[in-house]
Amino acid sequence: MLKLNKEMKVKLDIFKKDKRSFYSFLILAFLFIATLPAELICNVRPIMIVVEGKPFFPITVTYSEKDFGGSLPSEPDYKSARFLSILNGVPEAPQAETKDAFDLGMDDFEDEAFSIGLDDFEDSGESITPPAESAPLLSPRETWTLWPPVRYDYKYIPTESNTGNVVLAAPYRTLTPNGKAFIASSWGDGHYLGTDDRGRDVLARLIYGFRISMIFGASLAITGTLIGCLIGGAQGFFGGWVDLVGQRMTEIWGSIPRLYILIILSSFLVPSALLLFLILNLTAWMGIAAYIRAEFLKIRNFEFVKAAKGLGVSNFTIMRKHILPNALTPVVTFFPFEVTAGILALVSLDFLNLGVPSPAPSIGELLSQGKNNLQALWILLPTFTSLTLMITLLTFVGEGIRNAFDPRKTL
Repeated sequence: MLKLNKEMKVKLDIFKKDKRSFYSFLILAFLFIATLPAELICNVRPIMIVVEGKPFFPITVTYSEKDFGGSLPSEPDYKSARFLSILNGVPEAPQAETKDAFDLGMDDFEDEAFSIGLDDFEDSGESITPPAESAPLLSPRETWTLWPPVRYDYKYIPTESNTGNVVLAAPYRTLTPNGKAFIASSWGDGHYLGTDDRGRDVLARLIYGFRISMIFGASLAITGTLIGCLIGGAQGFFGGWVDLVGQRMTEIWGSIPRLYILIILSSFLVPSALLLFLILNLTAWMGIAAYIRAEFLKIRNFEFVKAAKGLGVSNFTIMRKHILPNALTPVVTFFPFEVTAGILALVSLDFLNLGVPSPAPSIGELLSQGKNNLQALWILLPTFTSLTLMITLLTFVGEGIRNAFDPRKTL
């Protein structure tokens, strides 16, 4: 155990000396950790509202409009003018009593003499408009609201705009279609990277999409590695018919394009991120299984493995405690590249509209929107830059880990 820790320390020191890989890892880790609480960064619900000293936490608890003094039992739109009026203590407009003012039915004329003379139309100098009952004025309530930095989430579509443009709003001033006036920047509405072709905030969808891509790629790499280690380890350790049958089955299964599998299953199953994850896991293990199989075939003939067998140690214990720790080099080395492959698979399928369904945030879907709206550079350029940065950093980290685990490298 001490020897293993010493070896890992040597490899870690080699990785730290590779400045490009080490700083790429720090930047990537910072971006991933920063986007994990995306709901605290981009949300259409306030983090906290204090009304007359009573705190509310809409970002974690679903409230109704009645909780804030309104009349509707549904959740309010916290960005609407109606909710702001309720929050500030302005009463809702009362329903007009139309019967008392203007609605006259037949019952109103029973047993009554009804006549109209010329004197009724004489100008008396006073207005004959019936006075409306005004709602009692309330004193403004003391309120305090804490909003996230971006007051939109990935699926909110605003119904009104200060700049007069909701769909494909640019984050800079643009000309109107007739070229005679200017459209104000979307910053006036809080859209710091503009909106997409449905009016959703691009920055919010980019932040949520970055988080989903990283989690999806890492999860796919982890499950693919576990399945690959199990299948490849069994083939390499037992050999013989187990290895032969396993290899033939792997070759047959690997010859089926997973894109076709995805299209077939999506035709009669409801598309979802879980379904996409399961389908990609059907083939994600094959690469790492081949490397683990080769390592197990080599290590199973070492003397310490034969000694463990002679002492009566079970096969599972030998594989887990004696062979696997010495066969982890390809696992650790290829893990960043497996994450990259998972991210690219998700982006590619979303770009082809075969991935997670709308309105789920997706970098691939944003790239598709940028392709369909080439004039909207605020969609294409930030999305392409974010994807390129993510893949480049992962590649640099993978190269650093590969060099650190190279047995030819020395301090």
